[in-house]
Amino acid sequence: MNIVLLGATGSIGESTLKVIRKHSDRLNLVGIAANRNHAKLAQIAREFQVPHVGLFDEAAYADAKTNPDFASGTQFYSGLAGLEELAALPEADTTLVAVVGTHGLHPALRAIEAGKTLAVASKEILVLAGKFIMEAAAKTGSRILPVDSEHNAIFQCLDGAPHKHIDKVILTASGGSFRDLPLDQFSNVTVEQALKHPNWDMGPKVTIDAATMANKGLEMIEARWLFGMQADQVQAVIHPQSIVHSMVQYIDGSVLAQLCPPDMTFAIQHCLLYPDRGPGTVEPLDFTQAMQLDFRAPDLQRYPCLALARQAMETCGVATGIFNAANEVAVEAFVSRKLKFIEIASVIEKTLESIDNIEPGSLDEVLHYDQLARQNATNFIQSPTKL
Repeated sequence: MNIVLLGATGSIGESTLKVIRKHSDRLNLVGIAANRNHAKLAQIAREFQVPHVGLFDEAAYADAKTNPDFASGTQFYSGLAGLEELAALPEADTTLVAVVGTHGLHPALRAIEAGKTLAVASKEILVLAGKFIMEAAAKTGSRILPVDSEHNAIFQCLDGAPHKHIDKVILTASGGSFRDLPLDQFSNVTVEQALKHPNWDMGPKVTIDAATMANKGLEMIEARWLFGMQADQVQAVIHPQSIVHSMVQYIDGSVLAQLCPPDMTFAIQHCLLYPDRGPGTVEPLDFTQAMQLDFRAPDLQRYPCLALARQAMETCGVATGIFNAANEVAVEAFVSRKLKFIEIASVIEKTLESIDNIEPGSLDEVLHYDQLARQNATNFIQSPTKL
């Protein structure tokens, strides 16, 4: 199995490399890409003998071409066009897209158009353009496999079950860094506190999204597209242990759940070896040891971003993309200490209110509203009296 990995230097990329090392007799890395970290890409390219290397950042691309750590004969790709070319490499079987933000959208479409299996870790792809992604996959017959642990769990629990047998899908959420913090202390939380996730080792953006539960909102929207659900068929619950990764409830009341330790290699390996399986990279659960599994409904006063995401999901159209764009801008402002943690939801809400929702007729229209939402969100952050 030949694999292209877009986002090779991030947390998903690192977990993917663990899986490839474990199953080097079955998995072969033929292409990798990152934003600008060419030094780390060089290490990966050397270890896995990767012939195709991409850098999104043009300056990093220029530096990479003169980096002696790359093997002679390495073929380099730059910018968005380079990511698209990598995604559709003729020799690739599976393209795994783990690019943060909207930059993974066009490469994902190119992979689908080329008939590749798309392993998707970037929530934004389906949140922004789910209609166009699913239509393209139906046209080419390209398989879409979910890398997010929650969606991968649902995929495993569905196992080809008839759609009419499904009552709902239930996504589990850790609750993030502040799940037990008194509400009156939220106005004083710091970036450093937000980045201390109790269960998972993830990148900064996803970790902060977990603290606000914006990530679970994005995952609910993504689940609608991946599994053809109605908005009222998608539910989220707090599960502090992060052992049950999601569940499917059937119309007879039966519930199937997927369980494993909170480690992304489980979902990634399932996608890369699918439909086969193999030994894992970390120890599995030991049910001879005492274990506690708790579930509770999320408090929407604690997690207003989750309520806003559901509102966008029910409205559909470009509202889901507006939610995503405003959240990205707000999180970046929080990390840069230009915005308080509690103001992230306010920026999203104001941005949603500032733009009339429509049903997009093209990908260009989707991207237009994405940019408009980013501009409006930025304006709200720069004028704090409007929040």
